Amino acid sequence: MGRAWLATAAADPDVELVGIVDLDLDAARAGAGVAGDPSIPVGTDLTALLADTGAEAVLDITVPVAHHPVTMEALRAGLPVLGEKPAAQTVAEALSLAAAAEATGQLFMVSQSRRYNDHLVAFRQHVRGLGAVGGLSTRFAKAPHFGGFREEMDDVLLLDMAIHAFDSARYVLERDPVSVYCESWNPSWSWYRGDAAATAVFAFEDDVRYVYDGSWCAPGAETSWNGDWRASGAAGTALWDGDHDPWSDLDGTPGRPAAAPSVGSEIAGSLASFVRAVRSGDTPDGEVHGNVMSLTMVDAAIASARSGRRIVIDEVLEQAHATALEAERDTEVRERLASWESVRSALGAHAPAGA
Repeated sequence: MGRAWLATAAADPDVELVGIVDLDLDAARAGAGVAGDPSIPVGTDLTALLADTGAEAVLDITVPVAHHPVTMEALRAGLPVLGEKPAAQTVAEALSLAAAAEATGQLFMVSQSRRYNDHLVAFRQHVRGLGAVGGLSTRFAKAPHFGGFREEMDDVLLLDMAIHAFDSARYVLERDPVSVYCESWNPSWSWYRGDAAATAVFAFEDDVRYVYDGSWCAPGAETSWNGDWRASGAAGTALWDGDHDPWSDLDGTPGRPAAAPSVGSEIAGSLASFVRAVRSGDTPDGEVHGNVMSLTMVDAAIASARSGRRIVIDEVLEQAHATALEAERDTEVRERLASWESVRSALGAHAPAGA
């Protein structure tokens, strides 16, 4: 992903890449080559390279365990940050970063690249035309042989892939989850160590249900990487196969919703949105307060699968908040966390509309 982001940044006329930080200097130098300019300064210390280059923003494209310390260092240096998903390794760390963004007054945006898909935007337009929505579902079936760390992960499907669908469901429904019941398992033929299949039923606000049925060891008749989507409402049904234009049937009449402006494509769309937000001061889609709930959905689904019981989302948020307060060592960030009367309210107060 680092190489993909370097190439994307180099191709964006509104972005100038002024430095690359990596613990492995050879990797950083190779990245400069990917970006098309071997003379780009490199280093192993973020703060030092920021000072040397006069950088105005940071792209945090590190492994999840490094998201919290790297993003925190950049925010403390007074710079906005665009990071790869997930926001952090845990919900508690994500809450810490949301509080740090408040304390520093800097933007921290998480790149949920699936939101930067014009077909998904069009699908939401079709769903808006269904009237009252009762249910949304995603069927995901792929059989990738990655090799490496994914095949050794616990809860590999829920942790590494389902967050894309969960975040997209929040976007399409324009609501947040209330609770979840989830079962996960590993089919006998699976080449993964951890559970590669799961079914989750989320209750959303307004008594809407979202059902996710996924597998990463489902050879034959595979879905797209975005999955197959179906929404049911009072006026009809909307469908999207994840790859092509969505459509809707309004009880026998084709749906023709108004077209929405293009959001760009995947990480290039994320980067362009970040640049616009930094320049305008507007709150972008993906701002950390609006993104935490998607990571919380993953944690809650895993907790449900392991405990065999329905999990209330607010209980996960409040426990993560307590953990963040106990672990936080930055006084200003801890004061921000302590000022939150309700985690859900605090996240909603800072998130953009429709986040």
